[in-house]
Order: sequence, then C-alpha cells, then structure tokens
Amino acid sequence: MLQSPGVLFTVLAFVLVIGPLVFVHEMGHYLAGRWFGVHAEAFSIGFGREVAGFTDKRGTRWKFGWLPLGGYVRFAGDMNPASQPDAAWLALPPEQRARTFQAKPVWQRAIIVAAGPVVNFLLAMLILGGFAVAYGDARTPATVGVVEQGSAAAAAGLRPGDRVVALNGREVEYFEDLASFAKIHPGERVRVDFVRDGAAGSTEAVLGTRRERDRFGNEYRFGRLGVGPSRPVIVPVGLAEAPVVAVRRTGEIVQLMVETLGQIISGRRPISELGGPLQIAKVSGEQLALGPEAFVFLLALVSINLGFINLLPVPMLDGGHLLFYAVEAVRRRPLEPQVQEWAFRGGLAALLALMVLVTFNDLGSFGLWRNLADLIG
Repeated sequence: MLQSPGVLFTVLAFVLVIGPLVFVHEMGHYLAGRWFGVHAEAFSIGFGREVAGFTDKRGTRWKFGWLPLGGYVRFAGDMNPASQPDAAWLALPPEQRARTFQAKPVWQRAIIVAAGPVVNFLLAMLILGGFAVAYGDARTPATVGVVEQGSAAAAAGLRPGDRVVALNGREVEYFEDLASFAKIHPGERVRVDFVRDGAAGSTEAVLGTRRERDRFGNEYRFGRLGVGPSRPVIVPVGLAEAPVVAVRRTGEIVQLMVETLGQIISGRRPISELGGPLQIAKVSGEQLALGPEAFVFLLALVSINLGFINLLPVPMLDGGHLLFYAVEAVRRRPLEPQVQEWAFRGGLAALLALMVLVTFNDLGSFGLWRNLADLIG
C-alpha cells in the first residue's frame, strides 16, 4: 500500500476516474441518440486538439482530446451550444435532416440529453449495490448505547437506551442516519427527538466539532453528537435486494450533497471547501493508494457528482438544455434564439467563474498561497 502517491501516480488515478466516467456519461447520450435515429458525428473524450482517433462505419469520429477534463458527443444538426439549427441545417436533404438532433420532437431530445446523467447514476448504483452484496448493509438501530462524557449528547441529557427518532425534524431510522447528519453540522444547535421508556421526549444539543488528519495530511472537520450504539448491525444483502439498497444509498449521498451545497451558499460552510479538477486528482491518487475498494467507491461518488451537477438548470449543462426543452414543451415552440444565446453566454461565464474559484481553492489546498505568503513575508 502506497504511503504517499506521487505526481505520476496521481495523474494516472485521475485519468482512471475521469476517463471512464466521462465515457459512460457521453455513451448515455450516444446510445439514446442512436436509439432515436440521430447520427453522431463525433464522440470525444477530452477537449482540444485530437490526439488519436478513428472513424467507424457509421461515420462517427471516435477521438481523444489533449485536455482530459470532459468530453462530448456532437450530433448531426447540433450546430452550436444552444442546439439551434442554422441555414446549413435547413439546406440539408429531407432524409438527411431527419437524422439530425434538431429534427426530433422535444421529448426525444430531452431523453437524449438526460441519458448522460442518468447513466452516471446507474453506474453509481451498480457499484453501491455490489458493495452491499459484498459487505452487507449497515442497519444499526438508532438506540443510544454509550454517551461520551463531556459530549454534546451528555450536555443535552441523552441517556443509554434512548432511541433517537429525529434530528431537526428529519426522521432517523438507523444509527448511520444519525452519524451522517451530525457529521455535516459541526457546531450547530439541533433539536433531538427521542423515545425513552416508551415516552416521547425532546432536547437541544450543540454538536461538537472534531478535527481529524489522515495519513496524507488532509484535515477534516466533523460534527459529533457524542453517542455510540451498543453494537453495530450489518445485514446481509442478496442480489434481489441490492438495487433497493443502491437506490437508497444514492439518494442519501445526493441529499448530503444538496445540504452541503446549501450550507456553502448560505455561508454556514466556507466556500473554500469547493474543490475542482486538481482536488479530484489529488483525492483520486490517495484513494487508489488506499486500495481498490476505496478507489471504486470514489468512482461511485464522483459519478453521482457528475450526474447531479449536469442536471443543475444552468445553461451549458444538460440541466440547462432540459429547462429550455420544458419551456418549449409548455409554449409549444422553442425560446427565441436571442434569449437562448444570451442564456448560454451567461451560463458559460458562470461556469468559467466557478472554474477559476475552484482552481484557486485547489491551489490553496496544496499550500501554494501559504508558501507564497511565507516567501513574500
């Protein structure tokens, strides 16, 4: 097991994460388009100048770009980022025009666009379902077995035997739900609803904050209630139940993502926690160094993130296209080209600004700004 991944190892791990996930995402678009009879002109992993590629018998150019930070499928008739047809499209012969993206009804275009994120979620569910079959599913009852002395739980008056049923009104079914909630709310005051000796009770607790440093030097801040179960319960999972567990786990991960994003937007969590490609590369190298199980689990997490982010209703992302298609379905006609054009320009500007921000954060997490400050000082 590697103690500290080097640069080449980290680059390899990053390629092993981003390459397959981008391929799966774009393959979702490609297969949906092919199902509806849309001709794909190009299928690219990476952006920029082509490094290598080939053309198949259907006339699709499969290629690799020199910048491996994404990919795309370019369908016939998809003339620009707003998917607006131009005069060249109108001049196509009818039989050729029928195989273009813009010739398809809005519901088919929506399915083609949504297929990419959907396949990312399906891949994550496949991985999480496999883990459930291999290692079982944690379903420890949310009953307090141990109360740590001096903890938030002790100050709130919780006792062994209390069964926690809700935190801030959110239902708690298993102890793992309790731990996940506490983990992302460090230092916050929460209402704890519990059952003691058959009677319902409620109290408030200010969650403690615990800082941990892993073997790679990364520091994490966690919330902590200060309770533990009597004993963990791991339930075996069969193949028939695995999809159910996978869907539940995926939903829990998405819920955590939405909540932490809301905390950043509201200022309860520092914006410096937003990471970008450099941070993903760093984590990829670390998880690959930890072993195949950790790395495959990271694949599931990044796949969920990729699917979730692409569904955000931001122009230039799949979610932005879906938003325009929803408007088109209601209006029975597309938005005016000028409106779409300005929306996509705004979306591009927002994404570029976000990339600058997360890159700034990534470089800060590597200690660049601290080292520069030390040199200047």
